[in-house]
Amino acid sequence: MAAPSREQPRIELLVNVATGETRAAHLENGVLQEIHVQRDATGSVVGNIYLGRVQRVLAGMQAAFMDIGLARAAFLQISDMVHRPAETQDIAPRIQNRLSQGDRVLVQVQVSKDAMSTKGARLTTDLAIPSRFLVYMPYNPRIGVSARIENEPERERLAGAVAGIRDELGLTGGFIVRTVGDGAPHHALAADMRFLATVWADVVEQSRTVKPETLLYGDLALPIRMLRDMLTPDVAAITIDHEDTWREMIAFTGRFAPEFSDRALHYTKSVPLFAQYGVEEAIERALQPRVPLRSGGLLIIEQTEAMVTVDVNTGGYVGTRSLEQTVLRTNIEAASTIARQLRLRNLGGIIVIDFIDMVDAEHKQQVLAALRTALDADPAKSSVGEISPLGLVEVTRKRTRESLQQLMCSACEACDGRGFIKTGETVCFSLFREMSRVARARGAQELLILAAPDIIGLLLDEMSGAFSAACTDSGVSVRLQAESLYTPEQFDLVIM
Repeated sequence: MAAPSREQPRIELLVNVATGETRAAHLENGVLQEIHVQRDATGSVVGNIYLGRVQRVLAGMQAAFMDIGLARAAFLQISDMVHRPAETQDIAPRIQNRLSQGDRVLVQVQVSKDAMSTKGARLTTDLAIPSRFLVYMPYNPRIGVSARIENEPERERLAGAVAGIRDELGLTGGFIVRTVGDGAPHHALAADMRFLATVWADVVEQSRTVKPETLLYGDLALPIRMLRDMLTPDVAAITIDHEDTWREMIAFTGRFAPEFSDRALHYTKSVPLFAQYGVEEAIERALQPRVPLRSGGLLIIEQTEAMVTVDVNTGGYVGTRSLEQTVLRTNIEAASTIARQLRLRNLGGIIVIDFIDMVDAEHKQQVLAALRTALDADPAKSSVGEISPLGLVEVTRKRTRESLQQLMCSACEACDGRGFIKTGETVCFSLFREMSRVARARGAQELLILAAPDIIGLLLDEMSGAFSAACTDSGVSVRLQAESLYTPEQFDLVIM
């Protein structure tokens, strides 16, 4: 029996433009699915093409560090380099035979590995330049069609049209038809290919004359990129709150997608655009580790350097039937919510999910099926493992850029990124030990202690007895000074 078709969601795109920052939101049926942020000072380098210079070749790692003009050196692995015709699977290429220190190389920042956290950008020499309907690969002869275009006759039509136009224009390299190319007419594909050929010719010409570490090709601004990548017949409207940007988007759609020009709307209400649609509140919730479920259950999402962990709890949901049915319903709801949260928070790499323990094998498969179905709607590639003997599910999701937390937050100075701080009592005892050490090592007789007001309050109140004893044991007289700018864990001892 065929599964019932799901109702097509209403998709809306919102673009908020402010001084120094542009944000774009993707909503389905009014629910935030993705948030993209571009800041003038920290714009993404993903997709940029540079003339790089080899800093160092690492034969043991089969990789090289490249200087492309960014703050951190970028990283190029042999597996990310275009294979030469003589190289086969039987004869593995060696990077020391391909690159030497000081070489000039055309490289592109991979979509999968932006300069995230403390890591440099990951590079490739297999360049790819996108347009609205196509992606041009100058060093790869392959012609492909997005897997999301499922109609086989349409796939064959697109592949044949692209191959024919390539031959007519005398172009080398290959092309991939993007999802938005579904139904694209022949003349639109030809226009895209001529545009991409011009861009590539400009890149090649520049690479002959510019110095290394130079940007040769950069991706479009966020609002135009949203139109290029996401404006399909399924998008009901794209709403922009900035008049100049709206005019730029109208001009873009007029040139490349005139059938969608009427869907670009200028927002002029006094209420801020993101506040009107509840996006601001949704972003704030997405920065919190706790995610409530409609049933009363709860997710705890923790992001670490090594992996992302998701814990599913029943919370206040007790159900109306058996315990197994309660657990099943909570886990199935959690599976759908987890998929949306991974996409919204842009969490990638290894993700470990601890569903509520289930005994019934059929229930386990239902939860896994629900998780896989929910992840199918995510543009980022992912894979889902089986439930382990410990009741854990391992998921991998392709990293595309920094997570929402990495982009919008920094490590807490008070706790140094741990997510918790020491108690006042713990800080006081550390202070007593430091008093004793300084007295012995430096022969101090009088100390000035500077600490946060709460710590000074503890020393004068609840811990006054212990403080007095510490002063006696150390043989020093002490003066206290409250510093409002000190964090709860911070203190200084000054010898008077």
